[in-house]
Amino acid sequence: MTATDSLTTWLRVRRETDWGHAPALRRELPARDGFRAWCAGPVHRRDAIRAERLLSAYDLARADAARRAPLDFALLARWQGEVLGEARALFRTGDAYAKNGSERYGLTARTRADFAACLREATDPEMPLAARAARVYLDVAFFHPFTDGNARAALLCLVHVLAREDIVLPEVGPLQTTRYADDPAGAADLATLIGVLNRRRH
Repeated sequence: MTATDSLTTWLRVRRETDWGHAPALRRELPARDGFRAWCAGPVHRRDAIRAERLLSAYDLARADAARRAPLDFALLARWQGEVLGEARALFRTGDAYAKNGSERYGLTARTRADFAACLREATDPEMPLAARAARVYLDVAFFHPFTDGNARAALLCLVHVLAREDIVLPEVGPLQTTRYADDPAGAADLATLIGVLNRRRH
């Protein structure tokens, strides 16, 4: 397994990425909710219970967006409890690994505080919305706060941030690709992809 701390790498990439050129998003509602369609389609075909739990978490995330709840770990942990079918989803207690051990996300005395600070920035009105949604997705992916279900948590955060601004993507399937902590071009491209999906109509 790698000795490199991919979380440290991500925090550097996060600072260096040019988020300001993310596309503007349209607030016209699409004909379908891409997250619900994804759950009803490929997720349900894989595991009906997984799809049901994910939809329950999505309903919570949308409701929290509607009431303008601050995005913090407690909110995310509540959604994750639904995702995993657990009473409580706790922050990991050691280093985490992904991609067959090629990425390691370290845990230090500052990790939780750094994660909290990143989550707060997800609602910063000075940053383009597509960039905020992309960045929070990657924050969750690379902080890897939970022992399981981090990809689902990342997607829930992305759609929550968009829902706060009354935006629903008609597709989320194209977002489900492998992301790497040391890829600034890929980080910026995720914001661009959100813009592309926002303009699709189904």
